[in-house]
Amino acid sequence: MRRCILDKIASVTKHTELTRNAVLSTNIPAKAGTVIAARVLSSKTSYDTLEDVHGRMVCLHPGDVIAGALGHRDALRGFSGYVPASVAVGDHLQLLNKGGVIGTGAETVPGVGEPFELEVLGSVVHFSDADRRHGEPADVTKAALPAASLPTELPPVVCLLGTSMDSGKTTAASVLIASLVHSGMKVAAGKLTGVSLLRDVLAMSDCGASPAMIFTDFGVVTTDKNNAVEAAHSLLATLVESEPDVIVLEMGDGLLGTYGVNALLADQGLRAALSAIVLCASDPVGAWGAVKILDERFGLSPTVISGPVTDTPVGRRYCTEDLGIPAHNALLDAASLASSVAPELSSIAKAEGVFA
Repeated sequence: MRRCILDKIASVTKHTELTRNAVLSTNIPAKAGTVIAARVLSSKTSYDTLEDVHGRMVCLHPGDVIAGALGHRDALRGFSGYVPASVAVGDHLQLLNKGGVIGTGAETVPGVGEPFELEVLGSVVHFSDADRRHGEPADVTKAALPAASLPTELPPVVCLLGTSMDSGKTTAASVLIASLVHSGMKVAAGKLTGVSLLRDVLAMSDCGASPAMIFTDFGVVTTDKNNAVEAAHSLLATLVESEPDVIVLEMGDGLLGTYGVNALLADQGLRAALSAIVLCASDPVGAWGAVKILDERFGLSPTVISGPVTDTPVGRRYCTEDLGIPAHNALLDAASLASSVAPELSSIAKAEGVFA
């Protein structure tokens, strides 16, 4: 083992509570969640920041030593990569996302260029309070909040689904949360699927959601069909403890992605808990396809459509006239978007006259 000074600590490692003074080991388990230290070898002028544990985006420069976690990413727009079969000191890996997820296999992407190249320095050692002499590789999956079962009783739940990443889900969630909070309701929020990054839940928190949580809080670096449901159950159970009037949930990625959205919608308990669905689509074809998938596979129907498809009257007319679903743009008409959701929030919305 040897000592190392970390220049930047990525947000994916937040619950491991690292400090800049790290101890490194040559024992590097090649699995999602292992926290490693790596030296930045390349320079970039775009997609050149790392989100730290406070949610700040900090620029990376050649020579910086960062702490991140091994994981995979299947991005439609961005870098995609996977956890290598083995990891050793001196190996070259890549930074897959701004949250500090590290893997291999990423290719050049138009608009963002090549990923940062990283040299592995070792795993970051975690020492327990009971034993300060013998540590083990820090692991995001072990530094998590307790798992819990899906509560039998939940407040109204609003879910935001998208046709893909960057389809407007977080924007719609944020303006919806702000509207609910301004109406006097206590709102809790969470992100259920995707790759570890605090940015979206911080945006929800900025709009008044408290608490606002993400699957990373429950030991998941990247969600998939195998881990998304358990993490979602635990997240909802924790949010309920704050006794919110409404819970707003975002499912990152899209209906046909690999991050576990389909697994969540197939879960009977989660599906039954949804009071309203905001579908965010990029174009009319996406909106049509998402409506069809929700109906045929899960017996669900969107309450309202938002996202880029609603940027102009053409898209809004298609949604309302051809699909028969209200369509409101989150940026242009936040009040109407919130008003479309309010009637679905059961007795709470009616009793408090939300958006009346």
